Amino acid sequence: MSGLIRLEIDGHSPTPEELYHPALVNYGHLTAMQVRSGRVQGLDLHLSRLAAQSLALFDTPLEPSHARSLLRHAVRDVPDAAVRVNVLRPTPDGPLSVLVAVRPPVYPSPTPLRLMSVPYQRPLAHIKHLGGFGQIYWGRAAVEHGFDDALLTAPDGEITEAAVHNIAFHDGAHVVWPDAPALPGIAMQLIEPLLPSRRARITLADLPLFRAAFVTNSIGVVAVSAIDEHTFPVDPDLMSTVTGALGAVPWDEL
Repeated sequence: MSGLIRLEIDGHSPTPEELYHPALVNYGHLTAMQVRSGRVQGLDLHLSRLAAQSLALFDTPLEPSHARSLLRHAVRDVPDAAVRVNVLRPTPDGPLSVLVAVRPPVYPSPTPLRLMSVPYQRPLAHIKHLGGFGQIYWGRAAVEHGFDDALLTAPDGEITEAAVHNIAFHDGAHVVWPDAPALPGIAMQLIEPLLPSRRARITLADLPLFRAAFVTNSIGVVAVSAIDEHTFPVDPDLMSTVTGALGAVPWDEL
């Protein structure tokens, strides 16, 4: 893991034995966030995600106060960071285990993204689960073909999400989010209610209906300049509105 500052399991530095399960078993879930001055946007949404996904995968909720305590401990002397929280259960009847990885902060791409559509949908798309082999495979394929990342689609061309982003389009009046199985990203959840938004079924054939596109994830918001051979102009006013909406979201103290 490039630039790793700290890795903790359940609040302490892991032993080799404690790393055995995370290294070999991909069953679990995660959330990822940016920390600035010891604060996180949408902290309650991250904690709720961890609790709900623990219940879904392990029949045991992760207590939000416990997750928050582990987060606070991991970044105790690192005010600005990119943080990933993995939740696993090393033994079938044992307690949940929480791995927190702290890396240097990450910032949005300064240039628009070009996406390559690929025939792949994440299993259990509503869960941010471990083991994203398909996303990594298709993301690499996109880069090899001269794009920046992959856009995941159903067999009929319905757009779901990008490999590591949610995607949205602008029809001139509304921000339109794909109404398809996808991960409800924290950034998307934060800004969707703040913008004139709607959901709709969107296919690759519908791209000419939209004036612009952008992606969101925990790192921020980035314009999309192309999907396959279809190009989008970057709309400065739209991007200013979207980034302004996200920028207005309060940062919660860890």
